[in-house]
Amino acid sequence: MTAKGVALVTGSSQGIGKAIALRLADDGFDVAINDIPSGKDNLQRVSDEIASKGRNVLICIANVSVDKEVKEMVEYVVNHLGRLDVMVANAGICTASSLLDLDVNDWDHLMSINSRGVFLCYKYAAKQMIAQGGKGRLVGASSVVGKQGHAGVAAYSASKFAVRGLTHSAALELGKHGITVNAYAPGAIDTPMLAAAATKFATESGGDMYASEANLSAVGYLGKPNDIASLVSYLASPEAHFITGQTISVDGGRNPD
Repeated sequence: MTAKGVALVTGSSQGIGKAIALRLADDGFDVAINDIPSGKDNLQRVSDEIASKGRNVLICIANVSVDKEVKEMVEYVVNHLGRLDVMVANAGICTASSLLDLDVNDWDHLMSINSRGVFLCYKYAAKQMIAQGGKGRLVGASSVVGKQGHAGVAAYSASKFAVRGLTHSAALELGKHGITVNAYAPGAIDTPMLAAAATKFATESGGDMYASEANLSAVGYLGKPNDIASLVSYLASPEAHFITGQTISVDGGRNPD
């Protein structure tokens, strides 16, 4: 079966990244999936699921914060799958800490993954798309706290605000090449990352983070990874050609914008 194109999804061993990779496979893309070495076993399971859908799949072990590794990852995808049409810079980490207690090394590490990682993915994917003759889709991961700050996650919030600025600037630069650049801004999504945060929250405060986050949304419940995957599916489609430079909220109405 002829592929619609080739997509690369970073941080796709679990959670939102996994859901995006599986959805793009359902949409007809051949898919390259990425994570760091600790996610290798999960990546293999995702790979098996994609292969069962009849799509070509490629596992890419790389750290998105390392320039050389991102460059080589894009080259690896092109060498094995022929081209690159969609880059989803999804990989990210979250460190919860008050501003006064935040260690500079934690700040730098979080920024290197969440901000520099998106920059490097956009950069090398765009170079490849232009070399192919233009056209393509870049999609990055922002957050609900990339639109409105939140106490206790200053570094995470700053990193996700950075993705918004990067996304808009890249869209203005790359539109002439037929490349759109957008980001998604999830609210509370039921993922392993949220589960880890909820456990820490319960230990430190005795509170129920799931209930607290659900109460912040207009609809009264948490989102699912497939809610983000559905948006990315549309952004990757030809129909989304006139949408670029946007950071789109998927937060159950938590923020007005």
